Amino acid sequence: MYLLDEHVWFPSPKLANKDGLLAVGGDLSAKRLLLAYQSGIFPWFSEGEPLLWWSPNPRMVLFPENLHISKSMKQLLKQNKFNVTYNQDFKSVILACAEQPRRGQEGTWITSEMIDAYLNLHDLGHAISVEVYSDYTLVGGLYGIYLKEKEIFCGESMFTRQSNASKYGFIRLVQQLAKEGVKLIDCQMYTAHLASLGAEEISRETFLRYLNFN
Repeated sequence: MYLLDEHVWFPSPKLANKDGLLAVGGDLSAKRLLLAYQSGIFPWFSEGEPLLWWSPNPRMVLFPENLHISKSMKQLLKQNKFNVTYNQDFKSVILACAEQPRRGQEGTWITSEMIDAYLNLHDLGHAISVEVYSDYTLVGGLYGIYLKEKEIFCGESMFTRQSNASKYGFIRLVQQLAKEGVKLIDCQMYTAHLASLGAEEISRETFLRYLNFN
């Protein structure tokens, strides 16, 4: 594990330990965060912990052409069950993600420091949000980092306050990103929920090739 200082740099993600932990320390400046995502690295830590930087192997990803939409979700999409917008209320989405209860987790890794950092990235045009509404009420959403030049979207977190809302927003986002030429959606770590949507694990080496990381 490498110790970061005020200089904006990262060791090669290939040097991460078996759990995917690569480095500790540094800051959440826009410059450092963008370098991290462009290098296949992301921050993940809890309140009171130092900044921890990860590059897991394998990596959970979704290729847009492999998106799986269940019969029940197809019906909801056909009915236009929810209204989906983009980048209309990033702050509400990230705050809701921070408040979303997670099975097996106490508290949240989306700390106030993280919220401020990603709000800054949003203001700079690098972080995007998806809002899902039902009768003008925000019932779901997600946010992530859009590496347009690499044709990759890095999903960070999602929340739901109504059944299927976040899944609906995710599907609509994947469909939109596919139209924009995105080749891969980074989901970071395996979950059964993501696997049910068509996501799969690939090696870190393969993932880094998509990022054109040498």
